[in-house]
Order: sequence, then structure tokens, then C-alpha cells
Amino acid sequence: MTTKQHLLELDQADPLAPLRDEFALPEGVIYLDGNSLGARPHAALARATQMIEEEWGQGLIRSWNTAQWSTLSTRLGDKLAGLIGAGKGEVAITDTTTVNLFKILAAALRVQADRAPKRKVILSELHNFPADLYVIEGLADLLQQGYELRLIERPEDLPGQLNDEVALTLLTHVNYKTGHMYDMAATTALVHDHGALALWDLAHSAGAVPVDLKAANADYAIGCTYKYLNGGPGSPAFVWVKPALCDQAWQPLSGWWGHARQFAMEPHYEPASGITRYLCGTQPLVSLGMVECGLDIYAKTDMQALRRKSLALTDLFIDLVETRCGHFPLTLVTPRAHAERGSHVSFEHPHGYAVMQALIARGVIGDYREPQIMRFGFTPLYTSFSDVGEAVEVLFDILDNETWRDARFQTRHSVT
Repeated sequence: MTTKQHLLELDQADPLAPLRDEFALPEGVIYLDGNSLGARPHAALARATQMIEEEWGQGLIRSWNTAQWSTLSTRLGDKLAGLIGAGKGEVAITDTTTVNLFKILAAALRVQADRAPKRKVILSELHNFPADLYVIEGLADLLQQGYELRLIERPEDLPGQLNDEVALTLLTHVNYKTGHMYDMAATTALVHDHGALALWDLAHSAGAVPVDLKAANADYAIGCTYKYLNGGPGSPAFVWVKPALCDQAWQPLSGWWGHARQFAMEPHYEPASGITRYLCGTQPLVSLGMVECGLDIYAKTDMQALRRKSLALTDLFIDLVETRCGHFPLTLVTPRAHAERGSHVSFEHPHGYAVMQALIARGVIGDYREPQIMRFGFTPLYTSFSDVGEAVEVLFDILDNETWRDARFQTRHSVT
């Protein structure tokens, strides 16, 4: 039986426990939503103040050179690269995930149009994050060249849908709802065996699970920095392209930051070589500065240590929920197998939205996704084993006393 004392002992033996002090976590809150918005690093406030008061306030436009604003996007990309198995000079932190996806989808289709012009299918998942699917639909409509989005319902359906019509696949490494994780290397090899390109969404992977894009022989990847990487709300996303593919096509948002000679002010576009061609317009400098604060914390540990703790936290949560709350109508939708699980756990409940609102009112913050799914994210940098135990006890109390039935928990907010 797991006791409070046992959980405290786990926390005391946790080599990552000191990293919790790097974050500004509110008193009385158990934060299990870092898979949606990471907690604020303490350093972020000082960094924002420095950028606004000194670099902008005093340096003014000189800071493009003196504070090296002009290279911040790719310098931060180098800091992120090690977390996703990329090399130096291969990652740019820029724009939003949606914009980056549009750029590399278009570039990838251009590459395939030269190689295999009859391939017109973009293969993705019905349960992928909807924004990814919307971008595919929008680009296909814009191009008006017969491109078609096809969706698999389950990961195991992928092999049967790969054929000589598929130009590329867009798969999310860790599913945003279920937490299911693909074997990236095996899946990429399967995609390549059928002549398609592999594009990976790492929104729920970067900083949460070990990723090695180059070892997996992936072709393209995008992801965000405001979840496990703790870059702040709406912080810029990232883009990676396999070096062998990087210069084979230029992306359609041909802004001046991606020009080969930016300040030559030439009237015609010539794309820069390498990942900088995937930049577009002027970068959001203050937001980029916040990303650096989150990335710097990762330099104090490694992804293998984080993965070990992530699995221990999620194992514990699943076990406690099923032991303590097993007689309630809760259904685990996250894979039990370690090789197939990311760093969040999802349970279905017929009144999942109301239950989650009741949890949040009690200071246990997770989130809700349709249909009926309560998501609980476990960020090894700051989630403790005691947090897990306390969260399950609050969940039990809410379900046992049916406090979720209160009218105030039935009203849907605009953001769930």
C-alpha cells in the first residue's frame, strides 16, 4: 500500500527534486497541466525585465547587434537540438506550430512533386490534434493540385494505408488526447519503405520523452515550446528539417528573415541555405527570451533521467487511480506499455468536464478534451510523487461525494 510517508521517501530519493525550485509554482496548487502550458521558470521574470528595461529600453535598435537579437532564433535552436536528437544549426525557434507546419508541409510536397508527382495523398490520423488537420486541408485547397487528406483511425491502421499514392505522413509522436507514443524509428522506416516522407509533430514529446530525429531518419519535425519546455504562453515554436532535404525546396512564406542576404534589400527572393530559410518575418524577441529560461533548466539534467521519473510518476498515478477510484466509471485510455506512453495520462469519465472543473476548484489543475477525457500531465522537472498521491485523494473525494454535480462545474468555459 502506498502511504504519504512512502511518497515522501520517493521525493527525498529523487535526484531531480531540486529542479522544482527552478519554478514559480503557486502555493496550494498541484499542477498537472504542464502538457498544455508549462510552469514559469523563476528566471523568466528577470529575463523579461532585462530584455525590456535594458536591451530594448537602453540598447534600443542597437540591441539587434549588441544583444545578438538577430541570431537568437537559431542560437536557441541549438540549445533545443540536443533534446530532440538534432544537430547544431538544424533547428530554428520561430513563428507558431501552425505556421511552421504550413511551411514545411508545402516544402515537403514540393520535394515529392519533383520525385513522384503522382503522389497526392497526405496521410494523418483522425485523432490527431485538429490544427494539424486544418492546415493540411487549407494547404490542399490553396494548391488546387489534387492533394487529398486521408485519415487513419488507429496507429495500427497505418501499414494498411501506405501505398504509392501517399506523398507524406503527418503523425504526432505522442498523441495529445491518449498519450500514445509511436516508435519513431520503426514508423519512419515503414513510411520510407513505401516511398513517402515522414513529418513528425513533437508538441507533446519535446522535453517530455527522449527523441532522436536523426537516428530515426525522420524528414521533418515541428513542435511547440510552451508545454514541457516551459517557454511561456504562446511562446514561439520550432522547426527542424533533415539537412539532406533542407535546401531542396524553399518554404512558401518567403520573408526577408529567410533571405540569403537579408540586408542587401534585394527586390527578388533568394532563400538562405539551411534552417534559416524556414524563418519568415521579424522574430518575437521577448517571447524568444522566455524560451531560453526553460531550455537552460534542461542543461542541468538529461532526457534519460527525466524519462525514468516520468514513467515512475505515470505508473504511480495509474496504479493509485485504479486502486483508490476503481469502483467509479473511470476508463484508462493511455497505453500501459512504457514504450507506447508519453508523459501524460488520460482517463475517460461520463462527466469528465465537470469532474475536472471540480478538481481545478480544489487546486488540482489538469484539463479536459472531448470526448469525456480528463488529461493529467506529469512534468518530471517539477512534479513530485507527493503531488501524485494528493491529486488522487482529491479525485477520490470529488467522485465519492459527487461534488462535481454542483451547478458551477457544469458551465463550459471557452477554453477547456
